[in-house]
Parts: sequence; structure tokens; C-alpha cells
Amino acid sequence: MAAFPLPSSNPTHCRSSSSNPSPPGPSQPSLLVFSGGTAFNGVVEDLRNFTTRVAHVLPVSDDGGSTAEIVRVLGGPAVGDIRSRCLRLSDQNTCEALAVRRLLGHRLTPDPRQAKSEWYDIVEGEHSLWIGVSKPYRETIRAFLVYFQNQILRRSDDSFCFSNGSIGNFFFAGARIFFESLDAAIFLFSRVSDIPSDSLVLPVISTNNRLTLGCELWDGTIIRGQNEISHPSNGSMESINKVRSLVPELSSRIKRVFYMSSEGQNLLHEVFPAPNPAVLEQLSNMDCIVYAMGSLFTSVCPSLVLIGIGEIISSRSCPKVLFHQTVELYIVFGSNYQKLASLFLCRKL
Repeated sequence: MAAFPLPSSNPTHCRSSSSNPSPPGPSQPSLLVFSGGTAFNGVVEDLRNFTTRVAHVLPVSDDGGSTAEIVRVLGGPAVGDIRSRCLRLSDQNTCEALAVRRLLGHRLTPDPRQAKSEWYDIVEGEHSLWIGVSKPYRETIRAFLVYFQNQILRRSDDSFCFSNGSIGNFFFAGARIFFESLDAAIFLFSRVSDIPSDSLVLPVISTNNRLTLGCELWDGTIIRGQNEISHPSNGSMESINKVRSLVPELSSRIKRVFYMSSEGQNLLHEVFPAPNPAVLEQLSNMDCIVYAMGSLFTSVCPSLVLIGIGEIISSRSCPKVLFHQTVELYIVFGSNYQKLASLFLCRKL
């Protein structure tokens, strides 16, 4: 197996004017945040000025957009939410760090042909996005992009669509497949993007397999797939503005969220994946538990429904903060939304 170099985590090029996060130390409070990959991102950078001792717990079941195409062709867990949070936590204090962030945060054009052409320019190292990225970083990042491309070519029966593709997702997927480990891919991404050492990005389920989220409505309807729950589409690769999208109308309110089989004949079969042991460990020791804003049923609940998560939370007497959109809670739960808040903050969760 080939070995890829890890660049130094302290590039010394010109400094940006962005503020530095507070230096880590025991005086900083420690938080564990349950969230998705979009809505809470707006808080992340300001939160770093308060504390960097944060464990970000994210689902790996998002099956929309660029992630959907990766999962369709290469399988594995969804990496989009993980990649999104890693980029938000990445260093911005040097010109090179900003260049790396621009590269890994870049999205290809919606036009499939133009997207494929642009992708080849990036893989071959000829795209302008490489400007400002030093040779060690360039070699490391490009190696995993090339590996991702090779994996696509090996699946000759499946034509990959690069439309709206995320370069960060491609890098992340390449690293995960190479190491055969989601945790190793997160470690590599954290090093490349220079995330503070005491800030953790944790998949709620540590797996190399595809995960499928489902829900049951009160009228008995079963919906398969996270994207169909939160952002139903016509099957196109069109990019979704998750921040501004309204809660879609369903035929009935959601009764429960659960994980479904991703293989075999019975795709409606309920499965019970084990939570990431690292999440359970952090959950037992953090000073505060935060339920962040986002889609309640597709950002927060995919973590809470796992066996063992709720039990640890209910045993903790630490502060618990529900940071959510009242409008969405009212749409989903009607006049009972205040009881939901009580359930989260004062009782079982």
C-alpha cells in the first residue's frame, strides 16, 4: 500500500486579518453539539472565540446532492456533513490555509460536461485553485483526488456525474476508501485543513458502509432516504439551498425516525447500527450538551435514536441547550412544540 505524505500543520506564509481562536486550556468549557452539516455552520466560527473544546457529532446518512452521487457509485457513508463542518473549523490565519479552504470548499459547475472538464483540470494540477497551495499540501491533496478518480474509473458500469460536485467530498471519499476507515479520513482532513487539536468532528456512526435514514408518518406512510424526508426532489442533481428551503409538506406528521436496510431484498427492514464509541465517551464527559439548529428529524434525531445515546444523556446532570427554529417545531408538532422542548431540556434528553 502506498504512503501519502502529511504536510506540516503550521504553514508560515502571510497572515490574514481574521481573529485567532482562544488558546485551548482547562478553563474553556467543553461542549458536545448534535447538528447537521449546514445550519450550525454559521455559529461555528464565532463559537471558536468562546471555546475550541467542542465535539461536533454529525450524521452520515445525507443522501442528497454531490454526496448522493458518491454513495451511488462508490458506496460508503455520506461524508458531506462531515466535510462541511471540517471546512468551517479549518484554519484561516495564513494565505495558504485560505487557499486550501477555497480548493476543498469548491463546487463544480452544474453543467455535467463543464464540470467534468473542470474536474480534470483540478486532478491534473492545472486549475487556478491550486495557486497558493504549497508543494507538500498539493501532493497530499492531489494524491487522494487522483485515488478517488481511479476508484470511479474502476466502476466502469457506473458513469459518474460531476455536476455540482464538491472537491472536498471527493477528497474525503478518496481518503476514506484508501484507508478503509472513516475516522482515518477525518484525521487526515483535520490535518490538511489545520483544525484545532481539541475540536473534534465525530460521525455518530463510525462505518465504511452505506447508511439509509427513514421515517414513519402518523398516517402509516414510510419514507426512505434523508433527502426525501427534508428536501424532496425530482431526482435531479440540482443544488439545494438548505438554509432557505422551507419545511416540505408531508402527507402527515412524522411519527419516528429510524435506520433502514441498505442491502438485500427488504429495503424497508429496520436496522440498529451501533453508535460511535468515541461519541459515547465524549457524551459522558462534556460540560454541556447542545442540540443545534437545523432539520430536527434529519440533523439531530439520526444521532438521538441510536441505542445508548439517550441513556447517557438522561443520566447527565450537565446543562442541555436546545438551539432550534421555533417555526419548524410548531409546523411539525403544532401547539405541543413547547412540550418537546421540555422533553429535550428537562426530562429524558
